Amino acid sequence: MSEPALSLSGLNKRFGAVVAADNLELEVAAGEIHALIGPNGAGKTTLIAQISGELAPDSGRIRFLGRDITGLAVHERSRAGLGRTYQITSVFKDFNVLNNVILAVMARKGQGFGFVRPARSDPTLRDPAMEILRQMGLEARARDKAGALSHGEQRQLELALALALKPKLLMLDEPMAGMGPEDGQNMVEFLQGLKGDCAMLLVEHDMDAVFALADTISVLDYGRLIASGPPETIRTDEAVRRAYLGTD
Repeated sequence: MSEPALSLSGLNKRFGAVVAADNLELEVAAGEIHALIGPNGAGKTTLIAQISGELAPDSGRIRFLGRDITGLAVHERSRAGLGRTYQITSVFKDFNVLNNVILAVMARKGQGFGFVRPARSDPTLRDPAMEILRQMGLEARARDKAGALSHGEQRQLELALALALKPKLLMLDEPMAGMGPEDGQNMVEFLQGLKGDCAMLLVEHDMDAVFALADTISVLDYGRLIASGPPETIRTDEAVRRAYLGTD
């Protein structure tokens, strides 16, 4: 068997009396879409923050592509191939769309951000940025300010920034949040098209999207992993239905 993209062992995190991670064990296989679901307060975003390095676990280990990254800083994990998006859109709204992606390409290449204007005429930066915008369906908006995009387009742009870093594991924190049905379906179709290009850890409350995308679903409840398996197994799991999915 190939090395998992991500492996968590004995991960614990507490905030006073609140248990955010309770001896968590989790694996994300190479190339799979692994969905993480659970009620609000279950610990999903806290877990993503621990994996990305924004929050240190109290104990336990995080291995990425076979390497122990528990002690690495956020930028070191990013350079190793960990990418993420956030619940709240985080794009440079005063920059145009193309420049947003050029900055991400520059970050992947290890270049500083002091010369964005000449960077726009550098084909080694501009061309890959435009290709990503084409993939996202945002090519026509390249010269528009990011702040002028619709909410759904800004979510697409945020994903473009993450993809510009060429991640080996992409962590998506509620990518469909605030989207209408059409934008949400477009995002599902785009993520389906990425399947196999890199592993994905998906946190999402839209269960239609989760069941359309996920190869594996893990369920958190009060920081504990109560179930993990293929979608149909999770759909019929009584503990999951009681904790999150409901009985309908």
